[in-house]
Amino acid sequence: MQWFRKLFGAGQRRTFTTQEPAMSVLDNRQARLASRPVGMVTPENFTIETRPAESPGEGEVLVKVLYISLDPAMRGWLNEGKSYVPPVGIGEVMRSGGVGVVVESKDPAFRPGDHVVGITGVQQYARLPAKGLHKVDPSFAPLPTYLGVLGMPGMTAYFGLLEVGALKDGETVVVSGATGAVGAVVGQIAKIKGCKVIGIAGGAEKCAYAVGELGFDACIDYKADDVRKALRQHCPDGIDVYFDNVGGEILDAALANLARGARVPICGAISQYNNTTPVKGPSNYMSLLVNRARMEGFVVFDFAARYGEAARAMGAWIAEGKLKHREDIVDGGVDAFVPTLNKLFTGENFGKLVLKIQDA
Repeated sequence: MQWFRKLFGAGQRRTFTTQEPAMSVLDNRQARLASRPVGMVTPENFTIETRPAESPGEGEVLVKVLYISLDPAMRGWLNEGKSYVPPVGIGEVMRSGGVGVVVESKDPAFRPGDHVVGITGVQQYARLPAKGLHKVDPSFAPLPTYLGVLGMPGMTAYFGLLEVGALKDGETVVVSGATGAVGAVVGQIAKIKGCKVIGIAGGAEKCAYAVGELGFDACIDYKADDVRKALRQHCPDGIDVYFDNVGGEILDAALANLARGARVPICGAISQYNNTTPVKGPSNYMSLLVNRARMEGFVVFDFAARYGEAARAMGAWIAEGKLKHREDIVDGGVDAFVPTLNKLFTGENFGKLVLKIQDA
């Protein structure tokens, strides 16, 4: 998968032998899972340890991790049970996407100084297989952007809306979590495609940002507004595409106002991830039958072979000023992982949530 190289001009594969002098031992601070959380994640669920960084073997590189991505899906990875990826094991470094710089390489495709993205984990240094990394160009976009609009959240928005949601020009689109990493991109792509876009977000500031900065037609504040009533007001002919990031009562409200032939991509259910009781399912699911509508879950990895398509499109929209992005960067290092992660579930984050691990 060479799409980052093709899009951002990071160069062709180079063949050379790394003959750097032996490196001094690097201290590697890590967050390791100590116990599975019940409800919200607590500091007691993790141990913060310092171990020596591991030298890469053949076909591997050592990456100095600069930023990690914090995503709602991480809460699900902590639960034991069947999912689209195995759960993080007790004692393992917490899984996360990250961006950093290569400090040692035993693979001809990478050399020290290259900036890369991959699954780094919550740690200062990551020994990783080279085949799982992609080069990025910090002169094209700031490094945290490759964890947001040009990373998995952007891919999720693109394929979830255009493929799973089967968007048609001029339709009415509603997106929950409208100022989050995925929702903000969903709404903007829908506007680029000539659609009417209604966001749902928590708080007047976020709603003002969705309308004034991102160009949404309206935004419903679920903390202050009657969501069902507001959806009827803003979508008098019904909702053609409801992109769901939250689940729960807001999903029910959207299902109650579907148009004939509506599509409902299920991206996430952040309102349910910390439940200590069974997940609340939709009570209005019969609306799917009445309106001949479709509700479908998806995982962005299913579209991995087409990431290049999405990256090229969104890169062009960014260059044209049509696609804006906002990163909420917390400068706290590995020790700040748990409180920063929990910002996702309290609504404190504004934009794509990123944790700075260390300086370059």
